[in-house]
Amino acid sequence: MSNNIIRGRKDIKTAREKNTGEKRFKLTSIQVIMVGFIALILAGTLLLMIPASTAKGESTDFITALFTATTSICVTGLVVVDTFSHWSLLGKVIILVLIQLGGFGVITFYSYAMLMLKKKFSLKLRLLIQEYYNLSSISGLIKFLKKVVYGTFIVEGIGAFLYTFTFVPEFGFLKGIWVSVFTSVSAFCNAGIDIIGPDSLIRYQTNISINLITMFLIILGGLGFVVWFDVVKAVKKMSKKHISLSKFFIQLNEHSRLVLNLTIFLILSGAILVFIFERNNPDTIGNMNIGNKILCSIFQSVTFRTAGFASIPQGDLTPSTCLIGFIYMFIGGSPVGTAGGVKTVTVFIIVLNAVSYVRNRDEAVVFSRRISKANVSKATAIVFVSMLITLFFIILLINTSDANLLDAAYEIFSATATVGLSRGLTSSLNMVGKVIVILAMYLGRIGPISMALFFTTSRPPKNDINYIKGHFIVG
Repeated sequence: MSNNIIRGRKDIKTAREKNTGEKRFKLTSIQVIMVGFIALILAGTLLLMIPASTAKGESTDFITALFTATTSICVTGLVVVDTFSHWSLLGKVIILVLIQLGGFGVITFYSYAMLMLKKKFSLKLRLLIQEYYNLSSISGLIKFLKKVVYGTFIVEGIGAFLYTFTFVPEFGFLKGIWVSVFTSVSAFCNAGIDIIGPDSLIRYQTNISINLITMFLIILGGLGFVVWFDVVKAVKKMSKKHISLSKFFIQLNEHSRLVLNLTIFLILSGAILVFIFERNNPDTIGNMNIGNKILCSIFQSVTFRTAGFASIPQGDLTPSTCLIGFIYMFIGGSPVGTAGGVKTVTVFIIVLNAVSYVRNRDEAVVFSRRISKANVSKATAIVFVSMLITLFFIILLINTSDANLLDAAYEIFSATATVGLSRGLTSSLNMVGKVIVILAMYLGRIGPISMALFFTTSRPPKNDINYIKGHFIVG
């Protein structure tokens, strides 16, 4: 009976459209995200162009405002002007709000605003949230959304509180708190923008407290909210003595276990490689003692994966370290988090699929769980399109700006992966170069694969035709 009613309503709607010539245009979730980010970027640009947003004696043109709004919303961290000196307090507040909104994402921000206004969530909005966070069902979405927002503020608050022990004595009470809040939000959202000075965190490169707090926030933001809640759930079970410490890891789902393993592996392997290639470089860590060398190597490994803060001069890194940086920046953080890149699990699926083929296995399996062919295809498409976009922008930047291959590649890998590290090229770019980096940051934040699907307002039906298998030679 209900199916007949629904079918009847569809027929009436179709007839109305035929008679009136009207056809409602509906945006897909991908288009909502893309348009939403553009709207926030434009709004941020207009706000930053207000004279009151610029420090006394400074002026802000449209491209500078657009670049700053884009790097803030896309939580990248590349800047064409010094944030601490160019912008007034109002400008810095606007940038901080943009970073927070960018860290949450368009869907989360809009959904939470609806929640605060006590508006009823439509089925379309619920499906948007489900797709945005890659959730298996729409049940419990409101509770999940609240946990994301509250969890974010709690972690950022803890980070800000811990920062005050260093920044308040250095900058004074009010400014110290402000710097602590700004740095905490920027670190958790993996933005890498700071208001401390022109050299990021280089002045704190041997400060264990600042390094550990920043890495803690970056890693938590990059793990992904799904992993957070899974770990918290397991911790609660352990605290109630339902499980022992030895069985803690087993209680986590396969995604959380994989993300944690990959995160630890990438941090340690990156730190080891940075240490090897930079240990004798006097311009970075060559003149430090062994403890500080290890600390800076670990920090560089963490910040490579979409953070953007620097504790050593990026322009003085060896070419080998830069090459390693390309790989780690491209990988980025983990799904459903604040980090960028193609994501750890995406790259792992492709590598595991290749290993399975070499070992003559029909399926890729991890933790006794099979990875679906759909996930393998999706991962391959994401990596292919992302790499294609990155290489395309590198070629564009080299041919439109006075930049060598290494600096241009470092800039674009940093932009498309929303990292924010630079070898000093950003501020010297011409207008065309700045526009190229703006586009790279935007595509990197929304995901290049989304761009390919932007104009697809509805998914075409699956092809039911089975073609004859062709004979193609591969390799």
